[in-house]
Amino acid sequence: MQVAFLVAPEGIEQVELTEPWQAVIDAGGTPKLVSTGSGRVQAYHHLDKADTFPVDQTVDQAQVADFDGLVLPGGVANPDALRLDAKAVAFARGFFDAGKPVAAICHAPWTLIEADVVRDRTLTSWPSLRTDIENAGGTWVDEQVKVCTGGPNTLITSRKPDDLKAFCDTFVAEFAR
Repeated sequence: MQVAFLVAPEGIEQVELTEPWQAVIDAGGTPKLVSTGSGRVQAYHHLDKADTFPVDQTVDQAQVADFDGLVLPGGVANPDALRLDAKAVAFARGFFDAGKPVAAICHAPWTLIEADVVRDRTLTSWPSLRTDIENAGGTWVDEQVKVCTGGPNTLITSRKPDDLKAFCDTFVAEFAR
């Protein structure tokens, strides 16, 4: 199982990258860090700078066909930057077009809203995204983890770092199918 983690060069909530990353490794999979820029990405603990992580591929180099699934970590700045990058949005949308599973946590559904893939889907997120999701044609629920199979692929979403265990257990099981 090869899993793409799509992030911007800065603003990733570190724990929302590192815990799902480790869950993929623990399941025998291979995570790959895909970003809009090369080099290293800057993660955060909320608003404070944390560690940096090396980029494996840029969105210019990455191909949806090479991956079994996509994980979108949150943080406020990360998905906000991704949704302004047409290639990142197209990369995320490509997983839906290919019928491959996608997992998104916290603010990450902003990228999916920009990709126009939440219409007629049920998902959860950080509560402040509720109106954005509903305005994009999705249904928002306040649940620890939500699995939506009513579309071209499986979409797994969670609200926040406190939901990470359930999020990781759920997306790893779905990606392994």
